[in-house]
Amino acid sequence: MSVRRLALFDLDNTLLTGDTDVLWIEYLSARGKVDTDTFARANADMERRYKAGLATAEEFCGFYVSTLGGKSPQEWAVQRDEFFREWIHPRIPQSARNLVDNHRQCGDVLLLTTATNRFLTEPAARDLGIEHLLATEVEKANGVFTGKTHGVLNMREGKVTRLAQWLHERDWPASLIGEAIFYSDSINDLPLLESVARPIAVDPDPNLTVQAKSSGWEILHLAR
Repeated sequence: MSVRRLALFDLDNTLLTGDTDVLWIEYLSARGKVDTDTFARANADMERRYKAGLATAEEFCGFYVSTLGGKSPQEWAVQRDEFFREWIHPRIPQSARNLVDNHRQCGDVLLLTTATNRFLTEPAARDLGIEHLLATEVEKANGVFTGKTHGVLNMREGKVTRLAQWLHERDWPASLIGEAIFYSDSINDLPLLESVARPIAVDPDPNLTVQAKSSGWEILHLAR
């Protein structure tokens, strides 16, 4: 069976003008669900170190997933839906929607690949009409989030590993990675950007801007 080209999209600061994890902390703070002073400082520090490529995958993913601990998906559902509706949906520009739609019309297989956890990013994938989602998984025990990650983190080299696993599960050739197109803003996605046929830097951070220019990669601007 012939498999169509993969069109891979990062979410945060790529299709979304903002970072889901960072916004989640701000949302919880605004609703009085976390200690504002403590989490605001930690959130700002984590965002700074992530953008600089200094935070480890375990630190970054673990910090944000910890906020879900102690409740089930059902118990979080109302707040997650409000968070998406009020904090995420308005930050997805029409230019990003048009980009995804163009690849859909071309017949590409659409896949959202993000370091942010699956629970928080499922609504964005649905809203964008992206059928497939690779995200950091959240551990559950007896149906309740433990506040820990599960499995290979979908960040840096983990994005390549998880994508290869995803293809293997579908009996699709690993060579599809080398034929894919990938959109990302972050130097953290360098391993996957260097693995695809067409890497595109979207509103790139300073480090990725340098890399993209030196490598001759296309630079695209979607942010409003």
